[in-house]
Amino acid sequence: MGIEGKIAFVGGGAMAEAILRRLLAESVATPGQLIVSEPVAVRRETLAQHHGIQVTPDNSAAAEDARVVVLAVKPQVIDKVATELSGRLQPDTLVISIMAGIRISTMRKAFGHEKIVRSMPNTPAQVGKGMTVWTATSQVSDADKTIAQTILEAMGDAIFVADEHYLDAATGLSGSGPGFVFLLIEAMIDAGVHVGFSRAQAERMVLQTLEGSVALARESNTHPAVLRNLVTSPAGTTAAGTLVLERANVRATLIDAVEAAYRRSKELGDLSEGASH
Repeated sequence: MGIEGKIAFVGGGAMAEAILRRLLAESVATPGQLIVSEPVAVRRETLAQHHGIQVTPDNSAAAEDARVVVLAVKPQVIDKVATELSGRLQPDTLVISIMAGIRISTMRKAFGHEKIVRSMPNTPAQVGKGMTVWTATSQVSDADKTIAQTILEAMGDAIFVADEHYLDAATGLSGSGPGFVFLLIEAMIDAGVHVGFSRAQAERMVLQTLEGSVALARESNTHPAVLRNLVTSPAGTTAAGTLVLERANVRATLIDAVEAAYRRSKELGDLSEGASH
């Protein structure tokens, strides 16, 4: 669906560009609708040249009369941005935050605004393969939720949750998840080199193995345990390798890692909320 009205991005980094690039590619918005406020002049010029959009160093000018404002800045600068935008947002402006760890209560107080969507995307959003979990205040209408879903789906898949506490859980699972996967990729590549492949060969093999495994899991609609059993022959190679992983408690360790990231997300949220009071 197309979105009517001005869409402003406060912050012109990789995630903001990933969203606006997809919005343009899928004809959800036109270049004339999009404006990005970005303090770095070279970055502004790059965005304008590559995408034909409006750019400005002024956050308040970008957000003026915007239908949607996407907060795509680092959490550390929320106070500065809030000072520039507080009282300048129209009551019907939909604010969508992709700032990690900044709770709705903090944004409400900082911006003096009620129509807020808080989202937790992950880094694969930069290539249109992201996983975003999001929630909204009660003042966000169904029509606004449709707009939010459309914008967030530009980064990949997007799931709405009714309670904000799921955002911390999402941070632990899908937000930090790519880091865990990249560690696994790195280890498997090292294993490939250890058994005799060149690093380039090992990297190619591992990336395709993971990509193919994910595609098979999606398309077969089969439980991962069943798929694992299908590749595990009696007394075979996979059985031998899986036994090593189980003895090392890899399954429990991954669960513990997600839980640790979840707990840390809650701690950081508490800190940011406390700092705003």
